[in-house]
Amino acid sequence: MNYFTLQTAESLARESLKTMNQGLTFAEESLRNLSDNLNTDIATTPYEVVYTEERVRLKYYRPEKGKGKGLKTPLLIVYALINRETMLDLQPDKSVLRNLLAEGVDVYVLEWGYPMRKDRWLTLEDHIEGYMDHVVDYILGAKGLVSLNLMGICMGGTMSVIYASLHPEKVKNLVTTVTPTWFDTEEGLLHLWMKETQVERVVEACGNMPGDIMNLGFLMLNPAKLVVEKYNGLMANLDDRDFLENFIRMERWIFDSPDVPGETFLEFLTVLYRENRLLNGLMDLGGKPVDVKRITMPLLNIYAKYDHLVPPSACDRLTQAVGSADVQDLCLETGHIGIYVSSKCQRDFVPRIVGWLKQRDEAEVPKTKGGKATVAA
Repeated sequence: MNYFTLQTAESLARESLKTMNQGLTFAEESLRNLSDNLNTDIATTPYEVVYTEERVRLKYYRPEKGKGKGLKTPLLIVYALINRETMLDLQPDKSVLRNLLAEGVDVYVLEWGYPMRKDRWLTLEDHIEGYMDHVVDYILGAKGLVSLNLMGICMGGTMSVIYASLHPEKVKNLVTTVTPTWFDTEEGLLHLWMKETQVERVVEACGNMPGDIMNLGFLMLNPAKLVVEKYNGLMANLDDRDFLENFIRMERWIFDSPDVPGETFLEFLTVLYRENRLLNGLMDLGGKPVDVKRITMPLLNIYAKYDHLVPPSACDRLTQAVGSADVQDLCLETGHIGIYVSSKCQRDFVPRIVGWLKQRDEAEVPKTKGGKATVAA
């Protein structure tokens, strides 16, 4: 065996030993992480429950003191009926709620709770003209105000748009985030499936729409990324404690999925996804016409460029349809969940909202639209 052959063999042996040591280190760290008590708590920001009605609770988050000039007007956040509002507070360093409180904002969050069999026949009207309106009236009474800031998320944003069109006098500023309002789009599998899938059979069998079935449907929208790639990533990072803790926090949120009251789910599906009545002026709620032209308060409409659940084409017509002269669209380069949890969006999302609200906290704004107008943040 010549010198060069010996040198090559020695080099290969060193690389093999290095790889073996790395593998052993990875295995040791992974076992240590999996054996330890990991910090995977979510929704740890302190709050108090100030109002309850059946399964619904209103959480109040007190703003931090000494963090600069806050807002005089409180902010009510309405999350979707699907999944839970804990998405806004997954971990202390990536918490929409903590960031709002650090800006001095009085924050209220509507928690929908977990529907039971008896909630099967609750309608959209029960949720919007019932629970939502009662919560708004409670806040206005507690604060001695005539209007508040309203922020809706996803399906909760659609419900907030409907509410603002029915009660414009109670909403000072409206913020919608990843909110579907135009449903006649073929961009994204969800919109296609919602029009064709016969979920009536599921509701008939189960009473309410099961959260587990909805979760399975969401995963099947992109199984390669949401199942295979995700769990491959987990296996490759078991030695990274921070990664593992954050991964489990997200999993806890994803699989904490309340059912949706059956009648509400079917109504939302039929009136909006299948018939697209909202922006066409064809929708009514309990016999009351839902006219988005009555939305004359300032509107900030935020959506995500790479959203596979609520694509931009389902969001970007709202500002053109409302009656307000003070409207703004903001498209962020992220996905449906990334808006609330990605580090980049965390640096931009809340400051943009709070800055926009502060500009309008005391200012008088035009109440009618005299043509298409857009106000920069």
